[in-house]
Amino acid sequence: MNLSGVKALTFDVFGTVVDWRGSIIADATAFGESKGVSVDWERFVDAWKTCYRPGMHRVNTGEVPWSTVYAIYRTKLEELLVEFGIADLTEAEKHHFNRAWERLDPWPDSVPALTRLKRKFILSTLSNGDFACLVNMAKHAGLPWDCIIVAENARRYKPDPSVYRLAIQLLGCRPEEVMMVAAHNYDLAHAASHGMRTAFLPRPTEYGARQTTDLRAEGDWDVIVDNLEELAQALGT
Repeated sequence: MNLSGVKALTFDVFGTVVDWRGSIIADATAFGESKGVSVDWERFVDAWKTCYRPGMHRVNTGEVPWSTVYAIYRTKLEELLVEFGIADLTEAEKHHFNRAWERLDPWPDSVPALTRLKRKFILSTLSNGDFACLVNMAKHAGLPWDCIIVAENARRYKPDPSVYRLAIQLLGCRPEEVMMVAAHNYDLAHAASHGMRTAFLPRPTEYGARQTTDLRAEGDWDVIVDNLEELAQALGT
């Protein structure tokens, strides 16, 4: 397929561009050491992540009013602190702990590849993460976005159609001029349904060594590569 008309690349961020699980486990471990707390941080982080999709689903279905991902994670954090027997944290410490979701490190190929891609394309996030989170993450990880578009702009979460449509509108492009880049097949399927181009790359350890999902392309995506450096090469940068 001719991709010469693509002008902008929108990226899923958590898992595709940054290693959220490894980063938060390391962050939580360091926090625990500073407080003299020793728990199974891998189990803690995996349990923390379980609130993500259900929380967003309740927003998208109207069961609850708009709620940021920060608030969704904070509610779950309070539950986990009790479950894991972590007590006596101040409000400031809980706030810092919850902000671990913005102190995420990029996968090794991310920054070099994004830097290459930026020479030719507009680069934007298209993430369910909060706007402030993505801004602070870009500072922390050195991610060279041209702009940050998030679900918060639409007051709905992916895969709600309004999120993809808003990104296309804000970028001032036709759908086929925007390519969605993700390590998650469901995200690409919804992007494609709105006429966007698609690029898939696997992140087989996003959920740890026992990951069973999104290990391979499950659709006829426009570009299928093994990493972001290969995407940069495939798109001529």
